[in-house]
Amino acid sequence: MHQSSPMSDADLAAAIAEGAGEILLGIRHRDLLTGHLVGDVGDAMAQAWISTVLRRHRSRDAVLSEEAEDVGDRSVADRVWIIDPLDGTSEYSMGTSDWAVHVALTVDGEPVAAAVSLPAKGEVFRSDEVPVADGPLTGRLAVSRFGHSYHSAAVADRLGMDTVRIGSAGAKAMAVVRGDADAYVHSGGQFEWDNCAPVGVALAAGLHCSRLDGRPIVYNNPQPYMPDFIICRPEISEAILDAVASPW
Repeated sequence: MHQSSPMSDADLAAAIAEGAGEILLGIRHRDLLTGHLVGDVGDAMAQAWISTVLRRHRSRDAVLSEEAEDVGDRSVADRVWIIDPLDGTSEYSMGTSDWAVHVALTVDGEPVAAAVSLPAKGEVFRSDEVPVADGPLTGRLAVSRFGHSYHSAAVADRLGMDTVRIGSAGAKAMAVVRGDADAYVHSGGQFEWDNCAPVGVALAAGLHCSRLDGRPIVYNNPQPYMPDFIICRPEISEAILDAVASPW
């Protein structure tokens, strides 16, 4: 019995993502804190609250978080919460809306309950309730606010896609889930907490999620570095995989 409270994993993930978002919005209240200071306080306070909630409600589960030291035998545990208390700290510090909170439970390396909140937009996406992404294609590719990576440029060129610049990883992934973009192609290196919850929500929405070479994405690795991945509409997944395999 892993649960120490009756709340389901899906409900807990969503409640944590929403609650941490409310805390982060409060920290930005009336710009009493700004710049790097608001980002540092946001990271620390969101992490403290989330870790305390998980100890209270899932005391037997392991946790991997961007803002906590990765210690112990986390990588051999079957149930692991992978957390990013504040995805897009720079966007949050600048006062924009393109930042997120990521909460995911993985079982044997697979996200089984995931939630991504975009607090400044008032949105929470949860894997047990997200609708299937089946609207018309937009022809848009979500990219970093700094522009293309090598592989995303190849995809845009090969498929004739327009780009939309979005801040954090969670915000880019949820643009695809929401139907505002058709794909998010990343090859600049991330860590598991940057994309685990977004991938969990995207998979539940029926989207294609894989590494650039088409392999499935597996979480809770001993080294949590995640160099690349694709989140896209399934009807263009083969074309995107072809484009990143032979970008020249």
